[in-house]
Amino acid sequence: MRAADLYQSPWFRKARAYVEAQGAPWYVLSALHGLVVPDDVIAPYEQTLMTMLAADRRAWGERVVSQLVERGHSQSSPIILLAGARYRQPLASRLGPRAIVPMAGLGIGKQLAWLSDPARLTAPYDLPNGIRMGPDKKGLIPT
Repeated sequence: MRAADLYQSPWFRKARAYVEAQGAPWYVLSALHGLVVPDDVIAPYEQTLMTMLAADRRAWGERVVSQLVERGHSQSSPIILLAGARYRQPLASRLGPRAIVPMAGLGIGKQLAWLSDPARLTAPYDLPNGIRMGPDKKGLIPT
C-alpha cells in the first residue's frame, strides 16, 4: 500500500490534505521505516514511537535526519514538522533552529482546526515562532 494511504487517522488525513494543497514535497514519518516518500509502497505494521525507549527514539531521529540529507535536503534549509510531539522531539533536537513547528503547544482539537483553516492555503500568515509563511508556486515556503 502507498505510504500516503496507509495511515488513516483523522489527524493524518487533515495533515495530508494540508500539505498536498501546498504543493510542496512532503514525507511520512514512519516508526519502522523512518522517512518515507508518500508514493513508496510499504506493508502495514504495528510499530510506534510511543512505545520506544528514549535511546531508540534518539536513534530513529538520527536516522530520519540522515535520510533527509540523503534525499538532498540542505543541512541549513528549514524543515516544517507536522507531527505529534513524540515524533517531533527526536527530530527537532537534531534539526535545531531549522525545525519549524507551526502547531507547537496546540492540543489535538486546535491542531485539527489549524490544519483545516482555508486561509492558510491562500494568504501569508505568521507561525507562533514569528516566521512568516505563505503559499507559493513551489508550495509552502518561509517568506
